[in-house]
Amino acid sequence: MRQYLLDEIARIDIPRVREYLDQHAVASSLADIWWVDLQEDLLSPEQFSHPDCRPFRFAVELGDDSVRFEFLIRSRETMRCSCIGYATRIQRDFILAFADRLVAELGLRT
Repeated sequence: MRQYLLDEIARIDIPRVREYLDQHAVASSLADIWWVDLQEDLLSPEQFSHPDCRPFRFAVELGDDSVRFEFLIRSRETMRCSCIGYATRIQRDFILAFADRLVAELGLRT
């Protein structure tokens, strides 16, 4: 899996990261997994042409001392479709900016 990993986060900061994700992402039915939806202007042409597969999103996983941001862009509505795939450059930039905001707003030292 292609992903961006922030590791060696102080355990004391993990509850603050959890709170941030609760405010800026959608909790999944799995513990410590959140979804972040992509805006329509970030969709690839193929994703845009699949309105029944929207919204598209990426996963964020909180570990004991880390946060993982997946680069796989998934559909909320379907598990298998040609529009599901790894992030485009603009989508990767969005994911990295989301991670950077989390670090900056919480003042994390990793």
